[in-house]
Parts: sequence; C-alpha cells; structure tokens
Amino acid sequence: MTRPFAVVAFALLAALATLGAADPDPTAEATAAARGWLSVVDAGQYGESWDEAAALFKQHISKSQWERAVGDVRKQTGALNTRELESAQPAHQLPGVPDGDYVVIVYRSSFVAAPVATETVTPMRDADGHWRVAGYFVK
Repeated sequence: MTRPFAVVAFALLAALATLGAADPDPTAEATAAARGWLSVVDAGQYGESWDEAAALFKQHISKSQWERAVGDVRKQTGALNTRELESAQPAHQLPGVPDGDYVVIVYRSSFVAAPVATETVTPMRDADGHWRVAGYFVK
C-alpha cells in the first residue's frame, strides 16, 4: 500500500483521553453494533450506513458526502477479504467530540486491493440508549 486509505467522519480517533464508561463493560453491545454497521458498508449500502449511524456522525458529514467518501475508499481497497477484532476499548472522553459513552474498536482487515489494513470503528451510545457508529477510519 503506497498511501493510507481513510474515511474520517470527524477527528474522533487521534488518541484516547480518558478511559471509562457508564456501563461496566459496554464492549459487547458496541461491538455487535459495529459489526452490523460494517456489514451494511460491506454490502455497498453506503446511504443506509449513514442512516444507521449516530446523530454525531450525521452532524459532521452529509449523506451524499459520506456516500462519495466511503465509495471512493472501497473502490481503492476493493472488497473485504477478512476482518479480525484486535481490540475494543471503552472511552468517555475523546478529542474533538462531546463526552459520552464510546468504544474504540480496532480490526485487522484485509481487502482485495489492500491486503493489510486497519479499520477503526467507534460506536457511541446515542441519546436513545442504542449503540451506533460515530466514527470510521481505514488505514
């Protein structure tokens, strides 16, 4: 890979500031939400993935901008081959976003045209209590 492939809904993933969340272990629910959302992206349903994203995600990128951005990245990476969970870290404070309940999830992934990639997906607990993706980054 000569250059990183990235889709950033906002500068959510620069570094973890403070760890912790309201639930003792929110990672299982957040990871399930991330997997479900990623399956929509993997199916090429980019507009639907925006519809299913967290309100914070939608505040930072329009649906059409998201569809173009993730479509461009997936054209460069090609289809997903494999995705393995590397880590899932709860966080309450992250740079550039309001305090809340987040889980920063890192996957070791392989795509047709990018055999070694890292996907970082950050679900958050939305105002209605459901976990939804607030950030996505592919490198």
